Amino acid sequence: MKVALVHDYLREYGGAERVLMALHEIWPEAPIFTAFQRKNSVAGKAFAHTKVKESWLALLIKYQNLYSPFRFLTPLIWKSFNFKDYDLVITSASWYITRGFRLGPKTKVICYCHTPPRYLYGYPTSIEWRRYWPIRIYATIINHFLRPYDYQSAQQVDEFLVNSQNVANRVKKFYGRDSTIIYPPVEVKKIEQATKNLKPQDYYLIASRLVGAKGIELAIKAAKKAKVPLKIIGEPVGMYWIGGKLEKLKTKGVEFLGWIPDEELYHYYGQCKTFLALETDADFGMTPVEAMAAGRPVIAFRGGGYLESVIEGKTGEFFDKQTVASLAKVLRDFKPKKYKPKDCRQQARKFSKERFKKEIKEFVKNHA
Repeated sequence: MKVALVHDYLREYGGAERVLMALHEIWPEAPIFTAFQRKNSVAGKAFAHTKVKESWLALLIKYQNLYSPFRFLTPLIWKSFNFKDYDLVITSASWYITRGFRLGPKTKVICYCHTPPRYLYGYPTSIEWRRYWPIRIYATIINHFLRPYDYQSAQQVDEFLVNSQNVANRVKKFYGRDSTIIYPPVEVKKIEQATKNLKPQDYYLIASRLVGAKGIELAIKAAKKAKVPLKIIGEPVGMYWIGGKLEKLKTKGVEFLGWIPDEELYHYYGQCKTFLALETDADFGMTPVEAMAAGRPVIAFRGGGYLESVIEGKTGEFFDKQTVASLAKVLRDFKPKKYKPKDCRQQARKFSKERFKKEIKEFVKNHA
């Protein structure tokens, strides 16, 4: 088969990009088509060895982050890609829609949907655009026209894959389409190998892009109230954090480590007291699974994809209210020694990269 891979854009390196990397490892000769690529970014460097083909609007939309306000151009971007000579197109789709291509009569399209665009359907987003009334008015108008395109382009897809039951429900609700769950790939073996001899130290850990809806601000305030040490790994993204708001919130015992390579990240997983997963409605959430692969328990908000990965009372605990008092109480009362590292690792193996590749190849064999 002649295969093409399609992805929103290559800028940050998060869960969606890890899925793309696993797909690339299955089909290393398949070119990656994307709206734009920033070659000096983390994602740009990770995919530097691949055949990446940017859209004709790449030079415009990647300048000064114009890809967000110029999102109304997405139909033109994806329509410009012609896949009539390909047998199979696998698209990794999230907030940039990433569908609506020109296709041949025999071209199959499989969409791995990380989530329908959150900004189109009222879910919390990374950048809190609703805070600013000019942006709110502008986005409301643009979104009004993008929603029909999002729906119509979803009908072009032959098969939907999703990363969780949580997202499967959204795909059914907004697109009227059934989907198959294939949980995203976690480097369980690498993490286990890197952390097998590590002992936990006295700090809680967050690993996340520093954006809205991730619970970073809540964690800092709760850690201060509970008087517990907190380390935060990740790079800031988006207008909400301009001006160093997080830096102003920083207090004694809270440490920002910025972006770090995976090998170093694994060590922080293995040495943390407990990992915090605080997003209110996570699509799936790979970082809690990574922490469990390191043998560490998780404190997670009771909602979204966390309900599919964390086993309450065995690999972690949930808290129910997104308030400082609620989280601070859990931080003070949590007893990490109650949780066995082998139970955490065993649960993480259900989401391994090897399992992901096997299920993807079987699905393609049966449906394409």
